Amino acid sequence: MGAEAGCVLAQGPDPVFHHSRAVGAHWWGWRQARTSSCLRHATTASSAWWSPVWPPFGPAPRRAGLVVGLHADRSCKYLLKNTSMPFMNCLFFIGDYTDFYSSRDHATNVGIMFRGKENALMPNWLRLPVGYHGRASSVVVSGTPIRRPSGQMRPDQTKPPVFGPSKKLDIELEMAFFVGGGNPLGEPIPIQKAHEHIFGMVLMNDWSARDIQAWEYVPLGPFLGKNFGTTISPWVVPMEALLPFAEPNPIQDPEPLPYLQHNDAYTFNINLFVSLKGKGMAEAVNICRSNFKYMYWTMKQQLTHHTVNGCNVKPGDLLASGTISGPDPESFGSMLELSWNGSKNIDLGGEETRTFLNDGDEVTISGYCEGDGYRVGFGTCQGTILAALPL
Repeated sequence: MGAEAGCVLAQGPDPVFHHSRAVGAHWWGWRQARTSSCLRHATTASSAWWSPVWPPFGPAPRRAGLVVGLHADRSCKYLLKNTSMPFMNCLFFIGDYTDFYSSRDHATNVGIMFRGKENALMPNWLRLPVGYHGRASSVVVSGTPIRRPSGQMRPDQTKPPVFGPSKKLDIELEMAFFVGGGNPLGEPIPIQKAHEHIFGMVLMNDWSARDIQAWEYVPLGPFLGKNFGTTISPWVVPMEALLPFAEPNPIQDPEPLPYLQHNDAYTFNINLFVSLKGKGMAEAVNICRSNFKYMYWTMKQQLTHHTVNGCNVKPGDLLASGTISGPDPESFGSMLELSWNGSKNIDLGGEETRTFLNDGDEVTISGYCEGDGYRVGFGTCQGTILAALPL
């Protein structure tokens, strides 16, 4: 991890959780650092590092210098730990979770599969950031196993539905942002100020049971096909660290309504990868390489649209991008697309193939921004599929 991020770490047999900050391959507990004189007197530190809130992030040389300085000072070296930790938890208590559907390539692919090329995008898709309210209680941190869900499905459209474990368990490559500051009920967040409410970003895997989802989603959208588990990476990368990687916003045609218009660049060049390792496989195989810059709707537009009716958001609320797919097959962010709804195999090498997930499959999402001689990393977002429980 080349730049600073934050999560909650726990140590020891009777763990106590600490808000922590990371620079490179090291972290330190925020409370521990604040009570130490080391950072106050370190020649590489500045007031920006000592702010009681999350500050703007210094340039890469200053971050590197801070680590070098603390290593050199024996009295301060104890503050630095390695980022490989046995227990990590989410930095925020997630009160609410909203998932958007903001990748044009993904929405088009899914539309072609189920409605045909002429009706790939619904009439509202190019007019507003489509989204739905998800289940905050089942958002879990990286490393938490995911149980295969059971539910109703209708694999044969000529017969009644059946109940059982999902046979089309899928991944969704996503990113999400945490709300930093909320808004009062009844007072929308204008798009000119939306960035002031966006704290930082994490990686996300929005696990999806496609067969359950296909049967249940009409007319109100996803329910049991989505709410059984959503995995996020533990390290939250603040937006200040991502600003150097801002990209021009996508051309939006038709032009959005005035409340959704903004000219400042607020999409980001974040390289994203998905790997899969099945039982008995010696190593993981990369099945997707995508980029956050492919998103059609920006985070500012998502947040503004979310609140335009007066809906209030609160600190720690989680807003997700939706599946991140690009224009090429290797950049498709779901197995639904990679296997084209199970019609072709995903090659894992050594005669291993998949259309959807098997029990025991381990999926890891990783991502980073590439700077001049440094990276801003997001850590990993990992989960392993457990067999469904008998009912």
